[in-house]
Order: sequence, then structure tokens, then C-alpha cells
Amino acid sequence: MDLYAENILDHFRHPRGKKRLQKPSVSQEEINHSCGDALTVDLAIDGGVIRDVGWDGSGCAISQAAMSMLADDLGGKPETHIEQMTSKDILSILAVPVGPRRMKCAHLALHALKNALRKMRNESPQSWSETLSV
Repeated sequence: MDLYAENILDHFRHPRGKKRLQKPSVSQEEINHSCGDALTVDLAIDGGVIRDVGWDGSGCAISQAAMSMLADDLGGKPETHIEQMTSKDILSILAVPVGPRRMKCAHLALHALKNALRKMRNESPQSWSETLSV
């Protein structure tokens, strides 16, 4: 367990992909109003493939580490990869127990990424309940 907690702290202290993109295909800001965590996600997508992920934000170790881990993983994958990600995927990536009070923290990155794709497609944003239920 300590090894997984150290991974969270490493991503929090040395975030991967924490940069704003010069010319993103889409940017999306999301805030977890229950605790104040905030993320702005930039995606560069070309031909349905995620070419680059950038982000900026502030908040707890869980929310920031989750975004760092996802930014590190998404480059070169089809945009449909984001659509197919579920709550279970996020919890698996984090690999630490997340209590009910921290669930939105853990899912903020996924929520921002899914809503970035929806914004790019001129679709309505996904609600928190949709993000957490999948």
C-alpha cells in the first residue's frame, strides 16, 4: 500500500504533462465545488487521436495525481479511449483506497476530459452523477 501512496505523492510533487498547450483543439475547466480542487485540461486531437495533453490546476494530492497519471497515459491513444474510461478505471489507476468524501477528487480529471470531448463536439456537459456512476 505504501508503494502506491508514494506513487500518488510522486505525481503530486512532480506532475506529468502540467503545461498549457499553445493551440489546443479544446480546453475545459472543471471545479470540484465540494473541496475547491480545480483543473483546466487542454487536448490536442488530430484525426481522432490524442496528440498531446496539457493541464493546469490546484487541489489535493488525489485530484492532481490522477490528472498527472492520465496525462502521462493518453498521448497517442484514440479519443474514444477517454469516452470508454469508467470510474473503475480511475480507481484502478490510483491504486489506493478512496473514501466517499474523496470520490469527486479522484474523478475530477476524468470529468474534465469527458467534458472536453463533449465541448469539442458541441454536446451538453456530463453531470457529476454520470461521471461517478460509470
